[in-house]
Amino acid sequence: MIAAANEVDLHNQLQTAGLELVQCSPLDRRKGMFDSLTFLQKKVKVRDLIQLFLHMEQMQSAGVPLLSALGDIRDTTEHDQLRDIMSEIYRDVSDGSSLSEAMALHPKVFTNLYISLIASGEETGDLTASYRQLIKYLKWVDAMQVKVRKATRYPIMVTFVVILTVVIMMTIVVPQIVGFIRNLDQEVPWYTSGLVATSDFFVDFWWLVLSAPVFLFILYKILKRSSDEIAYRFDLWALNMPIFGPLIRKINIARFAQTFGALFASGIDVLHSLEASRKTVDNLAIIEALEGVQEQVHAGSPLSEAFNASGEFPSMVVRMLKVGEESGNLTAVLDQVAEFYTNDVDEAIQALIAMIEPFLTVFLGGMILWIAVAVFGPIYSSFENIDF
Repeated sequence: MIAAANEVDLHNQLQTAGLELVQCSPLDRRKGMFDSLTFLQKKVKVRDLIQLFLHMEQMQSAGVPLLSALGDIRDTTEHDQLRDIMSEIYRDVSDGSSLSEAMALHPKVFTNLYISLIASGEETGDLTASYRQLIKYLKWVDAMQVKVRKATRYPIMVTFVVILTVVIMMTIVVPQIVGFIRNLDQEVPWYTSGLVATSDFFVDFWWLVLSAPVFLFILYKILKRSSDEIAYRFDLWALNMPIFGPLIRKINIARFAQTFGALFASGIDVLHSLEASRKTVDNLAIIEALEGVQEQVHAGSPLSEAFNASGEFPSMVVRMLKVGEESGNLTAVLDQVAEFYTNDVDEAIQALIAMIEPFLTVFLGGMILWIAVAVFGPIYSSFENIDF
């Protein structure tokens, strides 16, 4: 299955790969009811793009012509969607388009950041440097995605397990014990009454307890998409959270600094670098601050003063930017900022995980202690009333 403009284009592609066209027919995607479901298709991941640009960089360094490099990647890639995309890019470049223009026709795979870096390399005549910047940036993005998934998935999974454990204890274990306590026919203390009431609630509404987190998450997504003002309030509230707020800020600053540094190092001017790197930030409060930074820089303010006036960036970032401006080595400073916050994010995630584990252990221990006291308390009291 190969993407081609027509039969002649298909014949040329196969000839380049050392194959002969025997028979072909257009693929009718309407025949498969699941073919239109894009989430079932294998998406192009960051690691696929790293391999792509590594191949391009090696070919460029070896002096292989661009068309030959594109054809080789098209013929050797095992990713179906990426192979089709590279086939179309090869055709567009052979028809006279530049590499950046051909990649721009596939915005879901090649973002504006990638296009800007490739276009910069085309203007300077040094595509190898652009490939290296992209490889460096994509490797950082891949590592950051792993850290973000670690910071979000682990607490969610552990919290779900704890909720499931509590539900099982309250709906299966405790009701059997509570039945014995009720047969004692005596007044029970308040903590035992609370356990009985909690157990009855879980027995009647266990489905509500398990579905509540999912419902709240869906409601949160709907509210964020319903209004920009609501989305901004949510993001601002997230930044001010006691534990997760600093982590969210560090992740966004690291992402911005890495992107801005890659663009600026490729020869793109400050304003265009700010514009492109701002789109990699996903917190609306920080995006608004970056818009203000861009406006002030456009008006003539130094970069460090614009960041300082925004009020959303730590003083350390402002000081380092000022040092970079005064020394004329802003690229190295941006790399240092990105490296510092990348390491800081990793340490913050490890500290968060280390804090969650004992907290949940104490919580489960408290639940077990509550059940034990609530159950054995009335039993010991009943022994006192027995006349031996």
